[in-house]
Amino acid sequence: MTRTTKRSRVFGAATAAAIGLTLLTGCGGEDAAAVPDGWATLDTKSLTVGYPEDKGYQEQPAADRGSSNAAVALKETSGLRTGMVSVQLDFATGVDDADEAAAAAGAGIGLGTTRKGTSDVRLAGEKSAQDARRIDYEFTSTGKERTPAKGTRMTGVVVAGVDSKEVPFAVRINAVKGSLSKEDLDSFVGSITVK
Repeated sequence: MTRTTKRSRVFGAATAAAIGLTLLTGCGGEDAAAVPDGWATLDTKSLTVGYPEDKGYQEQPAADRGSSNAAVALKETSGLRTGMVSVQLDFATGVDDADEAAAAAGAGIGLGTTRKGTSDVRLAGEKSAQDARRIDYEFTSTGKERTPAKGTRMTGVVVAGVDSKEVPFAVRINAVKGSLSKEDLDSFVGSITVK
């Protein structure tokens, strides 16, 4: 076998491997996020996000959710909403980057909320939209609208950014404090793939 033939075979094998890898991972390095075993996903025009189906969360039909939510998964216990994952899209005007989206989403968290931290995160998906902000917080349930008894401590995380078409998004998870672990909350953030 000549040196040229060997090079051609090596080059051919390398090219085939590269094409195979591209087919597996998607175009342009736009990899999807990892969704833990036992979780399902909410799919919207701007992003997908995982939710812990194995812990009793179920996707809410479009007819049952509020008009401001593009997707919702709820956990109900004895008729009370003890956990919720929600996606809001295009929820603020004049927002065109992750900082502005986080400011708008943070303002919507409400009075009486205790912020635990804000951090930069990188999401999976479209490279132009991977930068986002994570806000961790706690609040006290009001006991209204089928929420847990008044005074129940709740925990929450909101991830805010803009998609590849500069549509702002806010992805939120709220639950009775202690019902989701730190790892669950981190997995929630890590399950987001932005489009």
